[in-house]
Amino acid sequence: MAPIPFESAGEVQALETEPPAAARLDAKPLNVSRERVDPNAVDVVAKLKGAGFQAWLVGGCVRDLLLGARPKDFDVATNATPEQVRGLFRRSRLVGRRFKITHVRYGRDVIEVSTFRRAPSGDLRINGNAKANGLILRDNAYGTLREDAFRRDFTVNALYYDPHEEQILDYVGGLKDIKRQRLRFIGDARQRLREDPVRLLRAIRFQAKLGFGLDAAVEDSRMVARLREIPGARLFDEFTKMFLGGYAAEAWRLLEGTPIPSVLFPATPKGTCLVQLAMGNTDRRVANGQPVTPGFLLAVLLWEDFRARVKAPHSEPGGANGGDAAELAAQSVLADQRRIIAMPRRHSHFIQDVWLLQPDLRERRPKRVPKVLQHPKFRAAYDFLLLCAEAGLVEPAVGQWWTDIQTASAEERDAMINALNPALRRRGRSRQGGRSKSRQR
Repeated sequence: MAPIPFESAGEVQALETEPPAAARLDAKPLNVSRERVDPNAVDVVAKLKGAGFQAWLVGGCVRDLLLGARPKDFDVATNATPEQVRGLFRRSRLVGRRFKITHVRYGRDVIEVSTFRRAPSGDLRINGNAKANGLILRDNAYGTLREDAFRRDFTVNALYYDPHEEQILDYVGGLKDIKRQRLRFIGDARQRLREDPVRLLRAIRFQAKLGFGLDAAVEDSRMVARLREIPGARLFDEFTKMFLGGYAAEAWRLLEGTPIPSVLFPATPKGTCLVQLAMGNTDRRVANGQPVTPGFLLAVLLWEDFRARVKAPHSEPGGANGGDAAELAAQSVLADQRRIIAMPRRHSHFIQDVWLLQPDLRERRPKRVPKVLQHPKFRAAYDFLLLCAEAGLVEPAVGQWWTDIQTASAEERDAMINALNPALRRRGRSRQGGRSKSRQR
């Protein structure tokens, strides 16, 4: 990402200390212009302002514009309530309970609109909005623009941009921290982590994505155990954001330097080559515009646990064996993981199919090959097999065989399958020997 030209923005010098009021800066010297903004986001801001409300682009989209990157999503902050926003846009709907927002839809494009919030105050436990340990359950206390800035998590995510006035608003020194490439919490770091331990994961995600350094206060391992208090659906959402954005390998490298994997993936061995390869492979697929799914990465992360449970002895009389044992082991592993990260059922089914196809792929039993090739999850299972081969867990020749058979003609495919049958190979050698003897005679 190209750095923003701070030297050309004289007002930045005023940000050496945290400003008591907003610093307003001309966006153009910072290489931020309306032409780089999604027209639909510009339209949302225009309609809100036209109705008499305040409206700004906010968060990651402003940060990425300043860094010269192309934002994936554009978020809008306003003093209109979610219900008022809903009334202005016909194709919109309210979502969220912990944090109510409005999704405004333009075809497949969705612009997320949130109402200005203020930092929690008083005893939130009285109305059931927080737990005794400070974890916020609902965050729908509306406030002013300034209050909204100070309740956000990181300074670099608390910048506002008006695409019509071409102004950037900075209450918390976010521009200074972008210049220094630093991730810093707004306010007391421990308090912010008590309010929402998921901010630990967000910190590592932004560190991996931006290459910024973490403020020492962010790296508070004492808060890691509190990730167990977070609903599994939120953790799954954060999992997809962290590992499907094109920087999975770096995110996993950073995570392995913390106790976080032992909380989120307690059965995943540290330093597993297969996991590292899968993260890099996912990044390459994202870069090439190929589809990626969280189910594949979860299949990799949980693979060793699955293998261990399949190998465990079934001492009970009449216990499950073979394929039934593998299916039961898969269900057990996935049930345990769902208690931590609540993956949707479709991903659980995907993972189970990928795992249960592995013996067929490795053993290459002739009668099973045609059925395996026709299986809906064959391609994903094949990709998994290739990763295992790259990690040294499968003979490379096995992966190459499955690669070759996919492009073979029908005749070549039959020959490849027949060559796997020991009886046919012996019969073929016997015929050749017989012909050879008759020639000698």
